[in-house]
Amino acid sequence: MSFLIKNQPEDPQRPDCQKYADACKEPDDSKALKLINWITDKGINGVPLLCSAKNLAQEYQIDSSYPDDGERIDSLIKWETTKNFTSGFITGLGGVITLPVAIPAAFGASWLIQARMAAAVARIGGHDVASDRVRTFVIACLAGDAFKDILKDVGVRVGNGMARAAIQKIPGQVLIEINKKVGFRLLTKAGEKGAVNLMKMVPVAGGLVCGTFDAAACHVVGMQAKRIFYQDSMNPGPDE
Repeated sequence: MSFLIKNQPEDPQRPDCQKYADACKEPDDSKALKLINWITDKGINGVPLLCSAKNLAQEYQIDSSYPDDGERIDSLIKWETTKNFTSGFITGLGGVITLPVAIPAAFGASWLIQARMAAAVARIGGHDVASDRVRTFVIACLAGDAFKDILKDVGVRVGNGMARAAIQKIPGQVLIEINKKVGFRLLTKAGEKGAVNLMKMVPVAGGLVCGTFDAAACHVVGMQAKRIFYQDSMNPGPDE
């Protein structure tokens, strides 16, 4: 994105898009972990306009119209993707959150929705979302298609329907490494796309956020969470 700033002096009036790109260009450990901790806390515990992951899961768990938890999870993913990834909802959420790092609020709102959805899937699948290990895997789902590569890099074998006991055996230091890698990936993505997307800003109360979001990415995160956190008779997962 150097063409955006070449030979340009500092201008306090210039759009924030390049500031976001610069801030995310070379993320360090501290910035990555700060972002991950924020997404984990707010995404799982809830923020204004978003209930907690626990409450979201309960909405589906108490609904007896579903034949099993697999159907509940599929419905949750479909509904969260179609309901939340609209410009009106995102701009509203982006206007009430305060991010810990210099990235567009639109990215933060998107990641909160995805993290909450993944945590709700984990809870329906019988996992304790208060566990640091489960929370790390919830956040890792945000890496989307890069999920397995990140875990492979830190020596974690991942299969469908990962057993609760297997998750609990992962060392704490490995959890930190996973969090950092996911944080780096999210910050890099924000830096690459932020400058371009923020050139098409729309005004909302309390700030400026981009109105364009990728619902397909949300669906990928949801299906990744289902593969990790849900087991059924057809998908028993790896041996514990």
